[in-house]
Amino acid sequence: MGRLFRFALAGGIGFVADAAALWLLLAATPLGALSARVLSIGFALCVTWQVNRHLTFAPSSRGIAQEGARYGGVGIATSIVNYLVYCALLFALPALPPLVALAAASIIAMALSFLGYSRLVFDR
Repeated sequence: MGRLFRFALAGGIGFVADAAALWLLLAATPLGALSARVLSIGFALCVTWQVNRHLTFAPSSRGIAQEGARYGGVGIATSIVNYLVYCALLFALPALPPLVALAAASIIAMALSFLGYSRLVFDR
C-alpha cells in the first residue's frame, strides 16, 4: 500500500508539472490546447520518471539507458491513452476547460501507468 501511495504522490507531482507546463505554453506561446499538451506530457514524463525512480520504486537493476527506454515506452503508451481521453473530452465538451480535461485523463491513465511501470520497468 505504501508503494501505491508513493506512486499517487509521484503522479500528483507529475500532474502539477504537466498542468504548469500546459498553462505556461497556453499563456506564453501561440500553441493551441492540443499541441501544447503534447509538450506538457513530455515534460511531465521526464519529471515522473525521476520521482518514481527515487521515491516510488527505486532504481531498477538495469542500466539507466535501458530503464529510461522502458519507462519511456510505458510512458508513451499510457500518455497516448491520456492524450486520447483529453482530446475526446475537449471535442465532446467544447466548453470544458483544458485543465479539467487534463485532470480526468490523468486519473484514467494512472492505473495503466502503475501496472506498466511496476511490472515492466522496475520489476516490483
